[in-house]
Amino acid sequence: MADFPLPNVSTDLSGQVALVTGTTSGLGKRFAQVLASCGAKVAISGRRVERLDALAEEIRASGGEVEPIALDMRNADNIVACVEQAEKTLGTVTILVNNAGIPDAQRAHKMSNELIDDVFDTNLRGPYILSCEVARRLIAAETPGRMVNISSIGAFNYSGQGAALYSITKSGIVRMTEALAVEWARFNINVNAIAPGAFASEMMDGMLERMGDISQHFPRKRICDPAQMDSTLLYLVSPASEAVTGTFIKIDDGQGPR
Repeated sequence: MADFPLPNVSTDLSGQVALVTGTTSGLGKRFAQVLASCGAKVAISGRRVERLDALAEEIRASGGEVEPIALDMRNADNIVACVEQAEKTLGTVTILVNNAGIPDAQRAHKMSNELIDDVFDTNLRGPYILSCEVARRLIAAETPGRMVNISSIGAFNYSGQGAALYSITKSGIVRMTEALAVEWARFNINVNAIAPGAFASEMMDGMLERMGDISQHFPRKRICDPAQMDSTLLYLVSPASEAVTGTFIKIDDGQGPR
């Protein structure tokens, strides 16, 4: 039997290399900062390069090691190149956080084919390609890894306000998590998901602008702060969750129906 510490809990990510997508705002920015603060070298990625550079400066100022990488999740070649750059500058990616996502914010029958492609590619196809590319390199290096895919409580409930495709793709992320966890368990690659409720972000700001203050319908009448996901993220990438793979954790503050 392994000699586990008592308790078997640690947030020390020294020696780990993390790649986080969608880090130019909201949840992704916070995820990158948290992982860096725990000692991981972090590749931050997104389409808005000026924001990437600003975040990189913040992380460096706090003593972290970071590599900003321009990434469009709709472009498969760009995804592969991103992983290549992260590995070249920081080392083999051992932690992947698939956070990038866009809303549809339209009725299904009114969406253009271009928007449909953008949502599918950013929210589901891109994360699948990225996960496979990271896994390929981990398997070749015979190195264990952790993947955390960001879904949404919208994956489990849709009340018809005009976000059907978002709900579909986020549900797909949960199933992707379950399937890839089975496929890669033998290689010690853990794949899990977080399904947030209403958390402060640019996407949430857009929803509040369209729909008004939805928080007044929640039991606690509040929009959550990304910091309230720190402990769950760290649990899923830390040694403590070594036996946890293929599951999802809802963090919705009691907001949604059950």
